[in-house]
Amino acid sequence: MDENVKKKIDALRELLDQYSYEYYVLDKPSVPDSEYDRLLQELIHLEKEHPEFITEDSPTQRIGGEPLKAFKKVQHKVPMMSLANAFNEQDLREFDRRVRQGAGDDVHYVCELKFDGLAVSLTYENGRFVQGATRGNGTIGEDITSNLKTIRSIPLKLKEPLSIEVRGEAYMPKRSFEVLNKKREENGEEPFANPRNAAAGSLRQLDPKIAAERQLDIFLYGIGELQGETIASHSDALKRIKAVGLKTNPEWRRCNSLEEVLDYIQKWTEKRPELPYEIDGIVIKVDSINQQHKLGMTAKSPRWAIAYKFPAEEVVTKLEGIEVSVGRTGVITPTALLSPVSVAGTTVKRASLHNEDLIREKDLRIGDHVVIKKAGDIIPEVVNVLTDKRTGKEEPYSMPAHCPECGSELVRIEGEVALRCINPKCPAQIREGLIHFVSRNAMNIDGLGEKVITQLFKNALIEDVADLYQLKYEDLIQMERMGDKSVNNLLNAIHASKENSLEHLLFGLGIRHVGAKAAKLLAQNFKTMDKLMNASYEDLISINEVGEKMADAIQTYFQNEDVIKLIDELKQYGLNMEYKGPDPQEADENSPFNNKTIVLTGKLEQLSRNEAKEEIERRGGKVTGSVSKNTDILIAGADAGSKLTKAKELGIDVWDEQQLMNALEG
Repeated sequence: MDENVKKKIDALRELLDQYSYEYYVLDKPSVPDSEYDRLLQELIHLEKEHPEFITEDSPTQRIGGEPLKAFKKVQHKVPMMSLANAFNEQDLREFDRRVRQGAGDDVHYVCELKFDGLAVSLTYENGRFVQGATRGNGTIGEDITSNLKTIRSIPLKLKEPLSIEVRGEAYMPKRSFEVLNKKREENGEEPFANPRNAAAGSLRQLDPKIAAERQLDIFLYGIGELQGETIASHSDALKRIKAVGLKTNPEWRRCNSLEEVLDYIQKWTEKRPELPYEIDGIVIKVDSINQQHKLGMTAKSPRWAIAYKFPAEEVVTKLEGIEVSVGRTGVITPTALLSPVSVAGTTVKRASLHNEDLIREKDLRIGDHVVIKKAGDIIPEVVNVLTDKRTGKEEPYSMPAHCPECGSELVRIEGEVALRCINPKCPAQIREGLIHFVSRNAMNIDGLGEKVITQLFKNALIEDVADLYQLKYEDLIQMERMGDKSVNNLLNAIHASKENSLEHLLFGLGIRHVGAKAAKLLAQNFKTMDKLMNASYEDLISINEVGEKMADAIQTYFQNEDVIKLIDELKQYGLNMEYKGPDPQEADENSPFNNKTIVLTGKLEQLSRNEAKEEIERRGGKVTGSVSKNTDILIAGADAGSKLTKAKELGIDVWDEQQLMNALEG
């Protein structure tokens, strides 16, 4: 009887694996979803009754149970190296010259789309998926097996019993990204900036159920290690990967010359918006494995491959209008209202205009045709006006004389470019101050996004930050889109924020001229809120990087009776008023960052800018925003620009991200 059950279970698994391969890899389902669901439920029922037959590669085991406490480290047997970048045809011709100089003239290239996601490795033993890991620093990554199992296009069992390690890019399709951000906005959460961030964030969730909800996908594009076989070329590797049931991208092409490579790049530069996923360039690799070995590696990247990065996409649209908003410091910011247009894979309707001077400088008029792009493929900005398209009906724009929220007269403080509302009771400033207080770099209260804060403010449930710590279940449950789980999660997050180190509270309070970096300096030097509040002007000015304006602003702020009352209230609600971080004076003298001035530039893959900054400062380094003769190290991520050029001109030590990660890991 048990043998018959086992045969039935095996047959169901084989059938479900085939249907899953047809649906998620080939995109050619042979049965309706209802039939797949029926068979899966049958398998779940049989395995429940016979748990002795459950195996890790069963389709029922894709989504794990309890969330992990932390990700384990994984040592890559073969390093996952990053690629050097090319930004124009000249860079590619120089790459081709170096390749032919080192490998001979008989060279063929393979061109592939460069997916904008997270690089991962998958390890199979005897055909069974046993481990998945992030690229990490190229040598050491993180074990994210449980999250990768939730990606349906990753087979848990190959078509052949191979022992192989493959590399690829996990990504979030455009459609999944739109659905996810819509859901986050409805929940009052901050939307993800782009699909890449969303994919990386999803795969670094400790709970695989969250990753499963995000509808990720993957393309495999290389072999790290293969037992018992020899592969002669990269194009053969792609075919072999596909043959065992792994998903490859069909758009790769073998090119016989650099001219064919340039044609391929031109084609996908134009067709890029049509793809259902984001790409940010083209990867070019020497096809012959023997020639790859002959060319070898640098310390950072292979000499036989390069990544061509697309220039920022520019499109033309119409300026329909300009609206202004009031920030937490009273600054009036104009925003361009645009005819909807697709840029770098997303629909853009708005773009920041920064200030009145920029509008005047660009001579922007309502009705103008304007060129826009996304700075860093993220933030929409107006590049210029197409004055030759003017009809004479365009209307010049003038900034308002009064605050759009409270009606107070706007002023322009001497030496500043911004118009300001200086009414301290302005509801917009209060609301924006609350949004700032709960933000990630401040008190980091998860679930309290802009929409929820606005709702609370409009319903008169909060008027200042202290009111957040008085919110009750019965207040929140009445609000739109707030269920039992959301309310409890939010109350827990508010309670947890009470334990934050002092610098988070200082930054969250929004003291003029005190950013996140200054807040940390103040917390490190004064240790407690009381000592800072009682600090003299001389005490403040004696701290390196605290200037006269900041010292004046701090003293003025803490002399305000309303502020003193607010701090007392926060103390009564149990908020921590002490610095909890490491003392910079106790930094490891042997740290490569100790007493060094560091600048970060470009896009980092393994850490956010803030995370990198915190790690460096924890080890005694000082992170600044601009390159000068006093800079000791420039850490350059992808798309590093003018700061990298200046650092090279000044002879400053330049590190890539892998060197940063190696130094952090000690």
